Amino acid sequence: MKILVINCGSSSLKYQLVDMQNEEVIAKGLAERIGIEGSVLKHQPNDSDKISIERPMPTHKEALQTVVDALLDANYGVIKDMSEISAVGHRVVHAGEKFAYSVMLNEAVMNALKECIEVAPLHNPPNIMGIEACRQIMPNVPMVGVFDTAFHQTMPKEAYIYAIPYEFYEKYKIRRYGFHGTSHKYVAERAAEMIGKPIDQLKLITCHLGNGASITAVKHGKSVETSMGFTPLEGLAMGTRSGDIDPAIVKYIAEKENINVAKVDEILNKKSGVLGMSGVSSDFRDIEDAAEKGNVRAKLALDVFVHKVKKYIGAYAAVMNGVDAIIFTAGLGENSGYIRSEVCKDMSFLGIELDEAKNNVRGKETDLSKAGAKVKILLVPTNEELMIARDTKKIISK
Repeated sequence: MKILVINCGSSSLKYQLVDMQNEEVIAKGLAERIGIEGSVLKHQPNDSDKISIERPMPTHKEALQTVVDALLDANYGVIKDMSEISAVGHRVVHAGEKFAYSVMLNEAVMNALKECIEVAPLHNPPNIMGIEACRQIMPNVPMVGVFDTAFHQTMPKEAYIYAIPYEFYEKYKIRRYGFHGTSHKYVAERAAEMIGKPIDQLKLITCHLGNGASITAVKHGKSVETSMGFTPLEGLAMGTRSGDIDPAIVKYIAEKENINVAKVDEILNKKSGVLGMSGVSSDFRDIEDAAEKGNVRAKLALDVFVHKVKKYIGAYAAVMNGVDAIIFTAGLGENSGYIRSEVCKDMSFLGIELDEAKNNVRGKETDLSKAGAKVKILLVPTNEELMIARDTKKIISK
């Protein structure tokens, strides 16, 4: 069984073709600049060099057709016929309260996803465009939706309800949803395998740390708390997002700067976080370099980020009445030994003790904890595409 995994952005389409017999990626690639001049597909078969294909891609339909043509190409393709693709798994960011699990995509599901556009205006429209393009080009292939929000639908009500008039939840479904769910689910399951215990016996804290960052408390295999909220703006300080702030700040900035709420929202989403604090960059690598060279604001930005991560870890250990493992994943979590070290510093009261020698590693599955430490510290590279492929296989096999 071969499954095509699709992840659509507003002007991009990322894909992987996965052979589920051995979970091997046969080919992967990225179509960029969709709807913009200079569209290009970068296609990578698993056993040869990357191929660049320049072709006009005014919409996601043309981009997907370019992907299909590349997969079938006599010189650098990896399949001989479209019938070899058993199903397509689509990443969808927001499914609201409607879906707690991955589902087969049909008209009712599509209508439900369109209803969620209002709360995910940047993410759901391109996700939906990708699905609709696939349905046009591959009308007889089963399609499955895998939702970033689904994993967090197991949170208890006290974890997702905001302390605002309850009618706003009833009328508008304003609540905590959480994101990065596919990543949190994958690394939690992989961590359980590394530890050698059933996941339903473990209390895990998964730290998806990148330009977008979130932390989740996974108790016995289920998400019971997560740091992102109604939107991905809540929670940790991130690359350009502010994370948690006093809500009154929005009105205060609007009045002082004589700007509207939409402009403040743009500032909090695109000009805040470590970029706003450091004035250097939204890229943590740049900020670490600047901090090493004595940039005070860059060091402050790192300190604020680390402080927030530690605070959430402590809170989630309290929520679960303990923790068996801390898992670091995503771009920053997988590659920054400095951030991992700083987060784990002075956390021995929880049983968190990092082995600094083991921590000198990037992007490789590793147990980073000291021998005999009560709590495991694990580096687990995330693999959202594989998680989507697994869910897709599970759904179409029923």
